[in-house]
Amino acid sequence: MLLLALDTATPAVTVALHDGTDVIASSSQVDARRHGELLLPAVDRVLAEAGLRLDAVTAVVAGTGPGPYTGLRVGLMTADAFGLALGVPVHGVCTLDGLAFAADLAGPFVVATDARRKEVYWARYADSRTRLTDPAVDRPADIAEQVAGLPAVGAGALLYPDTFPRAHEPEHVSAAALARLAAEKLAAGEELPAPRPLYLRRPDAQVPKNYKVVTPK
Repeated sequence: MLLLALDTATPAVTVALHDGTDVIASSSQVDARRHGELLLPAVDRVLAEAGLRLDAVTAVVAGTGPGPYTGLRVGLMTADAFGLALGVPVHGVCTLDGLAFAADLAGPFVVATDARRKEVYWARYADSRTRLTDPAVDRPADIAEQVAGLPAVGAGALLYPDTFPRAHEPEHVSAAALARLAAEKLAAGEELPAPRPLYLRRPDAQVPKNYKVVTPK
């Protein structure tokens, strides 16, 4: 097994290789505006670090969000392209699940990432491997009662200490955590879903209301 894991659902552009035993190379850079520019060089970098070629990859794992439309699309389209080119399966893992796995907390807690517009993408967890609620997008103040008293991880939690007073790192997801989680599930015989994006709201970019299409006669 050689899993290539990647995620662009948060400001982190993150890539990792897992050989079936553990992560053998990884790269993470935080830049919310350069997902498309940074992702492929990061893939090249982790392959070079591991001393392997792309055609050695036996499966691809992609973080499915939730996340902003443009950034999330970069990672998912790249994962699909690798899968088609290599003829290997492509698996999807919720980005929030990757953060929860990296947090490695034993008791109930919350994962919250920054959704912009003064909102967070969030979910509740029983432990680092068990999600209790579907991912959602809300204003922090609107979910304060639901998350009261719980530890929280992720950039969204760190941004809103009034709602998440027990917030701490990890701030962003890492492909290393996604790869370890996916490898664990696959080894246990669990079937991972195809990577379908968790778009919980419309894209930030919108066509102007009075936009007119001009075509030559």
